[in-house]
Amino acid sequence: MSVQTLSRYGVALLFATLVAGCSSVKPGAPAAEAGSSSSAASERVVSDNCKWLRSRCIYEGSYDAGERNYAEQEAKRLNTAELERLRRAFAK
Repeated sequence: MSVQTLSRYGVALLFATLVAGCSSVKPGAPAAEAGSSSSAASERVVSDNCKWLRSRCIYEGSYDAGERNYAEQEAKRLNTAELERLRRAFAK
């Protein structure tokens, strides 16, 4: 085999490994979580986008009637959930 053929196979193998390693299932996640609904997957994508570029997730406009209360309750719920996650992670 020529060097060019070997390098092509190497690139293909590297690409396949990269794709397999970047699958949507997180390492160590339970099997039930892997088969979760698409809404949970879309929430995870939104969460990941906010981690990398926070300005995408900050709303700079005015609220509709009742929307402010919902936003504050949702923020409180998310903060509590993250606090519990951190407690579980560091309780080990």
